Amino acid sequence: MDDHQASGQSGPVELGAAMDYREHEKTYEMFLAGAKWGTMVIVVLMIAMAAGFFGGAGAIGSLALFIILNVAGVFLLR
Repeated sequence: MDDHQASGQSGPVELGAAMDYREHEKTYEMFLAGAKWGTMVIVVLMIAMAAGFFGGAGAIGSLALFIILNVAGVFLLR
């Protein structure tokens, strides 16, 4: 462990600049929204790819499924 007394540091602790909590909260909310929507799109993409490759839906069917599930996801995640 670091011994502050042995290193000669006896002054006040540097805490850094003042935090802008409003900006921090806004950034955190944007991160959560991006994670939520990004996860939805990736999951829908995996379902559509599985339907296209293994379910026999083909390219047009999997594209239609991708669009339909994304629209449904937008309404469900609001």
